[in-house]
Amino acid sequence: MRRLQNLLFTFCIALRCVTSAVGVIHMTGYVGSAVKVSCSYDEGYESYEKYLCKNDCGSDDVLITTSKSWKMKYMIHDDKKDRIFTTTISDLHSEDDGKYWCGVTRTGSDIYTEVKLKVVKDHCCDTVTKILSYQGYSVSISCPSEPQYQNSLKYICRGNRPSTCLQQALITSYNKENGRFRLDDDKMLKKFTVNITSLRQDDSGSYLCGVQRNFDLDVFSAVELKVEEFCCVKSTKINGTVGHPLTLQCPYPSQHRDNRKFLCKGDQHNSCTEMLMNQSRFTLQNASSDTFVVMISKLEVADAGTYWCGSDSQWRVGNYTKIQLSVFPQSTLGKKNPALYVIPPVLLLICILVLVYKYRRSRIEEAVLSLRRNASRKKEVIDAAQSKIYKNQGVVTSNDQSTSNVYEEVDVEVHYENVTASE
Repeated sequence: MRRLQNLLFTFCIALRCVTSAVGVIHMTGYVGSAVKVSCSYDEGYESYEKYLCKNDCGSDDVLITTSKSWKMKYMIHDDKKDRIFTTTISDLHSEDDGKYWCGVTRTGSDIYTEVKLKVVKDHCCDTVTKILSYQGYSVSISCPSEPQYQNSLKYICRGNRPSTCLQQALITSYNKENGRFRLDDDKMLKKFTVNITSLRQDDSGSYLCGVQRNFDLDVFSAVELKVEEFCCVKSTKINGTVGHPLTLQCPYPSQHRDNRKFLCKGDQHNSCTEMLMNQSRFTLQNASSDTFVVMISKLEVADAGTYWCGSDSQWRVGNYTKIQLSVFPQSTLGKKNPALYVIPPVLLLICILVLVYKYRRSRIEEAVLSLRRNASRKKEVIDAAQSKIYKNQGVVTSNDQSTSNVYEEVDVEVHYENVTASE
């Protein structure tokens, strides 16, 4: 039956006689994301099988049917109350681009609705607006909006993926304020503006301005925001001692000779506390043509921190100096480490003990070696004496005087060796 219907469908395609519920449905989806294809049908077909097919809708072109609602990357749902069946195609790829047909099975020729799906890359955009601003400042991002979308939802998100931009929106035209972000929709000027206050360096990155469209992909424009550290005339680090005076030098442009000079304290220049007006220990000294001096009479531990001095009340880039002040107690400055005096004597004592040990050991080894040499020499003498005795055993015993002389000689030599060994 299905084969016969496919043949009839192919025949009707050639003759342009396909029964269509509505006109051609145009759909667009992003690579890697999903798209929902929704097709309506007339009353009376609620219990009929529905399906989605591609190209010529041959037997191999049927992707999914309501009798088997899930198959690989396709899922179909039939809302019989509203008479709309929806097919979800997930994990889109470029090969999914093309012509599809929503079909309702019936006796004779099926009812078809043509669907054209376009698959595009999940990236935006060919043109990028670049904006440079500075830490602590505010910035306004201008986003275009066509007149036909003046009542549509506007929004902005971070990144450059259109498919997830709305879900990750930082702010929308329905919720116009969110922390440091504010959205103003100017319909007369065909644009909407997003303001970001108290900029941080981690605000740098890619942004997408989006305008929602109901029956197609949203319209986007891309912005690249770069937030740099608020640049200084000079940045320096200074150390001071509690109770001692300290001088801070602040250079300024020559054109600011008559401007009010100031010094303030705080991590950020736009929220620092004025010191010259609020602290009597801080006084402004005579200024030269390019530098003014601030004297701190007696430093306190609490004076440590970040200071900003300048001559430009507008805090324009380059017209101020950043000073990082560290304050140390008197007891820790100019005082040598006692360990420097403790460690050398200990090391010296260890060295002396090692030397004494080595000396005594060498003396003992020398004494032992001497005893061994003496014992060896004694043995040699005795062996020599015994050899003489054995050699003279054949001599006539009557020669008593000769024998006596031999033993006497031996005794004398042995006695001499004994005396040497004992010493």
